[in-house]
Amino acid sequence: MHSIFLLALLAACALAEVQPQHYSFSPSVGSGSGSSYSITGEGRITAIRVWEAYNNFIYGFQIRYGFVWSPIVGSKSGEAKEMELFDGEAFVQISGKYAHYVQSVVFTTNRGRSLLAGQPTGHSFNMYPAHMQAELRFISGRVHGAITSIGAHWGVVDSSDSTSEH
Repeated sequence: MHSIFLLALLAACALAEVQPQHYSFSPSVGSGSGSSYSITGEGRITAIRVWEAYNNFIYGFQIRYGFVWSPIVGSKSGEAKEMELFDGEAFVQISGKYAHYVQSVVFTTNRGRSLLAGQPTGHSFNMYPAHMQAELRFISGRVHGAITSIGAHWGVVDSSDSTSEH
């Protein structure tokens, strides 16, 4: 009995040393039809590409982590919009409009810069982290010809991680 109490006390002390991770999730918006996707990578996001269909809806996404581009989700149909981030810059908000497809997206950084793609018609959405220190880590959702839904995953990037450097 004494050893169980000691083990519980040690576990409680260890848990008290753990810092909060500051992760949060913004649930997906859109119709959600089609195949699921998730764009993830190592380290910080350093750039993003968004394909829009002639000022209509969003066809595809691609995210760069460090110097490595993710595979394209959706397709390269339409015009590509691209934003490269500065050192220390991060995405802290995703907003836009949706109907059956994601009609438009606005990726906004902690420096107030934005990438806008698509046509702003439909229902509005606004995604941001639950914690001030967090930034966009990855996106997920569904795709059926074009992007039918998007969700955002937020967290703190470990600054001691060498892969997070530009």
